[in-house]
Formats: sequence, structure tokens, C-alpha cells
Amino acid sequence: MRLLLALGTAGCCLLLNGCILAPGQHMKTGELNDKQSATGSRYQLVPITPKLIAMDRATASAPAIDPTLTSYQPDAYRIGPGDSLYITVWEHPELTSPAGSQQQTGANGRMVRPDGTLFYPYVGLLKASGLTVEELRQAITDRLTKYVEKPQVDISIIAYASQRVTLGGAFVRTDPQNITVTPLTLAQAVGSAGVNAQLADLSDVVLRRDDHEYHIDMDALSRSREGGKEVYLKGGDSIYLPYNDRHEAYVIGEVLRPQAISFKTSDLTLTQALGRSGGLNQSSANGRSVYVIRGVEDMEKAPATIYQLDNTSPAAFAVAAQFSVKPGDVIFVGPAGITRWNRFISQLLPLSGLVSNAASATYNLDRASQL
Repeated sequence: MRLLLALGTAGCCLLLNGCILAPGQHMKTGELNDKQSATGSRYQLVPITPKLIAMDRATASAPAIDPTLTSYQPDAYRIGPGDSLYITVWEHPELTSPAGSQQQTGANGRMVRPDGTLFYPYVGLLKASGLTVEELRQAITDRLTKYVEKPQVDISIIAYASQRVTLGGAFVRTDPQNITVTPLTLAQAVGSAGVNAQLADLSDVVLRRDDHEYHIDMDALSRSREGGKEVYLKGGDSIYLPYNDRHEAYVIGEVLRPQAISFKTSDLTLTQALGRSGGLNQSSANGRSVYVIRGVEDMEKAPATIYQLDNTSPAAFAVAAQFSVKPGDVIFVGPAGITRWNRFISQLLPLSGLVSNAASATYNLDRASQL
């Protein structure tokens, strides 16, 4: 029995000795290069250094707006069906306010009919759709001269309905916005609609015009020279503000709050991503094992890139604050050596219990045989 116990104990020691290397093993930077996965994809490990940040900034293209959008300049407003006009003929209140001056202005408004025509006393029906305010004023003046000596005509639009911009997506208000005599810009339309700060993704606003889609990074533009260029809207335009629920980066490993982080803007740094996740777990994280894995979704077509940050260096805080995280990135914080050892021991506890029980049973049998 003692021989069996000695052999069993020796075997367990050999097993522990063979496994004890596992917790402390490390893969060097060069060992990840040219490694192939089961799908045949290759990986490259790139240290996050000030030189890398400088290279990325040098090659990064500044956000741009399609010249087709910036070159558009709105013409004078053209009257259309549904617009309501207030027509004044000075010194002729019977023409200006037939409903009575005590009535509200809207009660004396003249609605442009669906066919684009407008009726006015002594003028009859005339085509108003497609005319500017000045062109319509001149047309009414010319016809009134047969009945009124030197008529003084003035026209103002009191309600707009013919030219609208529609909105959809993560706006607070998605009511259509009217094009008026005052040109409407994209920034004004977005500001008036309000942005849902929790759900919106300002880095990919979609403007649909004349069967074309234009993708605009409004967040990046607001911080660049291109942001000073106005994008004027016209009737029929559609603005879509996408939701950020499918635009995420993922923080896993030894952080306090592993989570998926939605992109509200195009500017998310590694420091911000780790900060939102509560930072590194001081009792279990390895500061040298902070990785940003990029290109996971396309591993079958192109090599994935693994960026490594040595967070134990004081300069790492400045570098991480300038390293941009992209949608789809996976940020992984590896465990420290003691954490790997503790987890290894916890996995061996059931085995150690079995060995202890077996040793106790063998000892009892041995004592019994001696009695």
C-alpha cells in the first residue's frame, strides 16, 4: 500500500510540475507575426508608440464633404402648392382683408391650390407655382392696373408647405422641416431636430438627394476646416441619423466592467474606452498586456492587426489618449502572472482533494493491516 501511495504522489507531482509552466508562459511580440489561424488568416502585432501615432496622423485623410453638396447655392424661394400668401394692396383694405381687419392674418391668407394656381379678386386665376415672390407681385400688379390706379402690391408668405426636408433615425423630433425664403442648412436642420445623445451616431449622417446618398461625418467636420463649409438643403432632401447600436467596440479581459461601447462620435480613444470600462483591474491585470485587435470581422479576407500597449510606462497614458479606437475593435486586457497562477491553482483544487482523500484512505487501510 505504501508503494502505491508513493507512486501516486510522485505521479501527481510530475503532473503539477508539467502544468506549472502554463501560467507563466508568454508569447513574445515577434511570435505573433505570421501566425496562421485555422482559417488561414495572418496576424501582425504592432506596438502602440508615439511613432505609430505620428504615422497614423500623417496618413489620415481629413474629413471631406462631396463637392456636389458644397457647391449647391439655393435660388430665391419658389412658391408652390400649399403655401399660404398674405397679399396687401395698399389703400384698398377690401382687397387686402376681405374677412375684416379684426380677423387674424391667417384668415385673410390666400392658399396656393394643388394645381399651382391662385385666385385673387379682379385678377382671377393665375399660375403662382414656380414663381418667386417678386414675380408673383409683378403679375398681380399688372392685372390690377385695369381696375386700380397705380396699385401698390406687397406679398408675404405666412405658411410654407410646398418644399420640405424629411428626417429619420435617432433624432429627438422627426417632424418635416420646411424650406423657406431663408435658406436652411444641414447643421440647422440637425440642430432643430435635436440629437438623441444616447442613441445617435453623428459620424455617418446620410443625406439623400436626387436618388443619391451622401455620407457625412458631422462629428469630424465640426473639428476641421471643412466644418466651415455650409451644406444648404433643398425641397425633397432626406436626412437620416443612424443609431449606434451596431457601431461598437468591445472591451474584455481584466477590466472592472467588460462591455460593448457604442460610438456616438468618430472620436473614441483607447484611454476613453478603458475609462468607460472602469479601468484596469489593479489586482489582476497585466499592464503590459493591453491589446487592440482590429479586423476580426474580415479575418478570412485580410490580416488582422493586434496593437499592443505597454501600460506600465508613464508615456503610455499620453500615447493611449491619442490612439483612436475604431468600430469593431476588440480591446483585451490580459491577466497578470499571479492571476494566471491563482486561476491555475483553483482548477487543480478538485484534483488535490481527490489526492488527499485517496492518501487518507490508503493510510487508514495501511494502519488497519498492521493491527
